Amino acid sequence: MARAGWPQRVRVVEVGTRDGFQAEPTFVPTAVKIDTINRLIEAGVRRFEVTSFVSPKAVPQLADAALVMAGIDRRPDVELTALVPNPKGAEAAAKAGVDAMVVFCSASASHNAKNVNRTIARSLEGFRDVVAIAEAAGSRVQGAIATAFGCPFEGDVATAAVVDLAKAYADLGIRHVTLGDTTGMATPPLVRERCRALRAALPESEIALHFHNTRGIGLVNVYAGLLEGIDLYESAIGGLGGCPFAPGATGNICTEDLLYLLDECGIETGIDLAAVVAVAKRIEAEIGRELPGQVMKAGPRLALRRLDEVRTACG
Repeated sequence: MARAGWPQRVRVVEVGTRDGFQAEPTFVPTAVKIDTINRLIEAGVRRFEVTSFVSPKAVPQLADAALVMAGIDRRPDVELTALVPNPKGAEAAAKAGVDAMVVFCSASASHNAKNVNRTIARSLEGFRDVVAIAEAAGSRVQGAIATAFGCPFEGDVATAAVVDLAKAYADLGIRHVTLGDTTGMATPPLVRERCRALRAALPESEIALHFHNTRGIGLVNVYAGLLEGIDLYESAIGGLGGCPFAPGATGNICTEDLLYLLDECGIETGIDLAAVVAVAKRIEAEIGRELPGQVMKAGPRLALRRLDEVRTACG
């Protein structure tokens, strides 16, 4: 049974084909990306951050963004979003027919400079054109805040800086804010502090949480978010991921592990855990290395074994 005050249902956004595949050292074939999304749709996943319409020079692994979008089996109940760093990316995303464009800016100036080679002010100014392009195309705009819980170059990031950036998004008409834990610096107290501050300052804005498992407490931070009533989380199949512009960043929280936690807490997702595990194993075989996901290795809690599968101790 879910605890009182917790969300009864959680929405999961799969980001593996963007945040995951962009960090792979070799290009993941377009057909694999498309097949991954289509299989996850069959498994019940309804929200995806599919790709990023960014310069292929900056992120060559996502140079096939338009082709991936074109190959997905579209459904009216499935939301497909993509990151767009600038108006040029927004034009390409609009042409590809994304349901929502995601703009992103870091709460710390140094990481923003490394990530997009811009000041925070310049990033925000460029988003005005993105919003205009999206509105003309009938697409929504969502805002992501990177380094929302800490910066690998500056250390602690003030809650006020995160709130100010969210307010800047709201001034642009963006009422969806994702707090990104870019290098796994989030802790439960920080999650509580950020969520409460944002809700107090922007009660009409929707909050999503995006955690990495860099220091092993990604799902602990999800638990903290659940206690704050947050019902929207981003995760990556198999635990793929890691920001290429943030030293020490490792994978996102794993989709299968997140689903397992939510299932065991009595929170509905509408997603078939076993089917997602099967997709994760396919990806692991495709990219040729072990993925960090735990449930894909151990199975759910009540995945029992036959006695004759395990040797009996002697002595």
